[in-house]
Amino acid sequence: MDTLRGIESFVKAVELGSIAAAAKRMGISAAAASQNIARLETYLGVRLLIRTTRSMALTESGEIYYEKVRSIVSEISEANTAVTSLTSEPQGRLCIASTAAFGRHVLAPLIPEFNLCFPRIAIELMTTDRNVDHIQEAVDISIRIKQQLEDGMVARKIATIPTHFCAAPSYLERAGRPTTPEELRHHDCLVFRVPVDGRFLRWGFIRDGLRFEADVRATMISDDIDVLAHLAVAGGGITRLAAFVSNPFIASGQLETLFLQNENAQVSAEIEPLDIYFCVRDRHQLTSKTRAFMEYLVKAIPEEWKR
Repeated sequence: MDTLRGIESFVKAVELGSIAAAAKRMGISAAAASQNIARLETYLGVRLLIRTTRSMALTESGEIYYEKVRSIVSEISEANTAVTSLTSEPQGRLCIASTAAFGRHVLAPLIPEFNLCFPRIAIELMTTDRNVDHIQEAVDISIRIKQQLEDGMVARKIATIPTHFCAAPSYLERAGRPTTPEELRHHDCLVFRVPVDGRFLRWGFIRDGLRFEADVRATMISDDIDVLAHLAVAGGGITRLAAFVSNPFIASGQLETLFLQNENAQVSAEIEPLDIYFCVRDRHQLTSKTRAFMEYLVKAIPEEWKR
């Protein structure tokens, strides 16, 4: 029998939660995947899965076997990729999941050039601020902020992006201009709710080498950074934006920046920047195509973000 095919069907069924999902990922029918697993069970002489029409569960033997063979499938895939990459260019589907704003404002303008360099790679870009599941959603790469990092992931910081506290001239004329972070508690603040855990993204500052978080009065809340930018432009209050979102509005005069150190050197505080990470599930996902995209992205992003 084809033991490796049976192991692949078994491992993917466990990882994806069903034989049907495993079959879809492998490009075969559910019946074929089920037969692969059944033949593997016959070969081993043990039951690995308890299957009903509605559920699937590992037996005790299945749990032991899965822990022993779970890395085999990814290691074989990695070996195949390593060998073929010696004689061919990176190819195949590359699914990238990114925070919504970074994907929209940074990645989208850069990906067409990458595609010209690697025409045999088909890009799928997911823009979302929730934490994606690399296995369940077949994601190769995720671009995350520090607050989204998970234990066990392979993560490399690729950018440190300035953030700006901004408000429209109309709001500042009406409510006044705060000169210290402590004054934010008296202003209308437009805050971002992190979809991962439902908490507000804290507004961090650094003063005299110590980090602290401003106490803010949240009057408007959104889980979309671009919505917050437009609320601010309309005079809704003060918000915190990454430079790739705020710069066009600042350049056009629609938003003004706050807490710049030269405004009041005596009480100024450094604004905490936004760290961006390139993430894969484990080292087995560092294939030729993921490495190609990481190297391209690191070269393509602005130099001032690489400090």
